[in-house]
Amino acid sequence: MALFKKRTVGKPGEWYYCLEHKKVEEGPDCPGKDRFGPYATPEEAAHAMQTAQERNLEWETDPRWHDRKGDADAPESE
Repeated sequence: MALFKKRTVGKPGEWYYCLEHKKVEEGPDCPGKDRFGPYATPEEAAHAMQTAQERNLEWETDPRWHDRKGDADAPESE
């Protein structure tokens, strides 16, 4: 008998994008490590990978998150 195998129950209207199955699912059918969400609509969940890619690009190009050129070891001044 597994003690900590409680399955997460989703709420109606919560949509997730499953990274394992590469599809939109209603409710958290798969483990949290394998999904993005929750989203309000299936359309939002279907675009989860595009949304993640856009957010990654924003982060990668945000100058606040990168060292100044030629001064990598110097502390940032406020």
